[in-house]
Amino acid sequence: MNSAELLTKCLENEGVRFAFGLPGEENLELLNALSSSGIEVVVTRDERGASFMANVYGRLTGSPGVCFSTLGPGATNLVTGVADAFLDFAPLLALTAQASPSRAHKESHQYIDVLSMFKPITKWNSRIIAPHTIPEVVRKAFKLAVLEKQGPTHLELPEDMASAPAEGSPLPHSPLEYPVPDPMRIQTAVDMIREAKAPLILAGHGVLRSNASLELFHLAAKTGIAVIATFMGAGAFPADHELFVSTIGLQSRDYVQCGLDRTDLIIAVGYDPVEFSPKFWDASKKIIHIDTNPAEVDASYNAYELTGDIRKTLRTMTEMAEFEKDPSYFMRLKKDVEENSADPDLYRTDNGLSPLEVIRGIRQALGREDILISDVGAHKIWIGRFYPAYAPNTVIISNGFASMGFAVPGAIAAKLAHPEKKVIAAVGDGGFLMSVAELETAVRWKLPFVTVIFNDNCFGLIQWKQLMRYKRDFCVKVRNPDFVKLAESFGCRAYRVEKGENLAGALEDALKQDVPSLIDCRIDYSVNVKLSEKLGNIVCRI
Repeated sequence: MNSAELLTKCLENEGVRFAFGLPGEENLELLNALSSSGIEVVVTRDERGASFMANVYGRLTGSPGVCFSTLGPGATNLVTGVADAFLDFAPLLALTAQASPSRAHKESHQYIDVLSMFKPITKWNSRIIAPHTIPEVVRKAFKLAVLEKQGPTHLELPEDMASAPAEGSPLPHSPLEYPVPDPMRIQTAVDMIREAKAPLILAGHGVLRSNASLELFHLAAKTGIAVIATFMGAGAFPADHELFVSTIGLQSRDYVQCGLDRTDLIIAVGYDPVEFSPKFWDASKKIIHIDTNPAEVDASYNAYELTGDIRKTLRTMTEMAEFEKDPSYFMRLKKDVEENSADPDLYRTDNGLSPLEVIRGIRQALGREDILISDVGAHKIWIGRFYPAYAPNTVIISNGFASMGFAVPGAIAAKLAHPEKKVIAAVGDGGFLMSVAELETAVRWKLPFVTVIFNDNCFGLIQWKQLMRYKRDFCVKVRNPDFVKLAESFGCRAYRVEKGENLAGALEDALKQDVPSLIDCRIDYSVNVKLSEKLGNIVCRI
């Protein structure tokens, strides 16, 4: 047995089902070992796609997704998806090959210092320098990747080390257990809620990572406290429940901000400041921070902290809470949000579909447990606010690092993780062309998900910001290929939709296919400015 084979046995011991990446000369030993194991190797068309796949696989399963590359340009291509996992708190393990250390002291073909490159975007990274350390190194990489806050780790395997003789066996592991805050501290928090006139729960991504959605539901339902969620916390609380107001993060000022204005106590559960900056809040607000980790130091976020297991903390709070709050103000706010979503001006366009038409069509086509993967662009803002999520991990958005090109690779991972569910990738034309090659991966693996392109021949989100700031746009217009022909050339089924009445039929047919499908929607983003102007004139009814 050599080191690459021992490493593979350790990956199998960790429950790894898929490894995403590209072959190279320096990772031949690892590929040889993987291809002879029970792990399925998903050969991608770009390492960035591989890291996005591992990223989303980790978010959906809670177990680190694994991606791999050769040295040099293969490793640098992994960086974007690994950085995305770092700021979106997705468990991931990146494996990179490397040249023999004997040539690391001088200029050498494709050699760069990969460890230093990955250091600021991983929780931990290390070079394997001795075969007998592999079981410990792999176990540590997986343990740290799932330890809150979850994130990526990285291991470098030099080519001479990969082929070195090795002895050893994988280390056993057990589930992580987090402490529970002192009951007296929990009681103090419950007393703060009892005394508050209008408490409000802010649900973040940590609720999903901790599988605490049910506990959050029980606390809100028992106490009558209204709930808002960050974009990445969508699905932590069912959007069709009467106590759910909306998501927050559309812009610094919108209807949901009125809820933060009105509340005198924010109960932040699993909230990470990277999701929506607390600088948009009144810094004088009282805050209860419920999370596995202590609160981030922020001048606008001075919280009473309950640090420990989120699920157990919420259960204890629910048991202690023998009161019910009046959510009537937040229910009026919920009605305002719903009326805003139904505003005919947000659907009225001159040329093409409004983004809301497409989002409503997607929502109607998917079931409560089906999955929507959103890329980054103007459509993400609309999805984050206007797409209702009913169950945990049914809307996957890149919002911490916010990298374009995320959705199509993410949909591949989602379909591998949950083949029984319908999956749609919502992507702008810019983001789509950054990862279009992965359609071949999807076709090769026979993964029948649907890619919906919000096509406006423009970098629409930047145009939106330009129009609001400068009243003109610049450096954002592009010209796209024929996406239907392009998709068909990969072996996908493809549709073009230019009118709203044709969307439902296209989605229904696309979701029935046994091959990947693509729907090219001609989007009119003139409604972007309408939305911003409408929200800019909000007067909160306090």
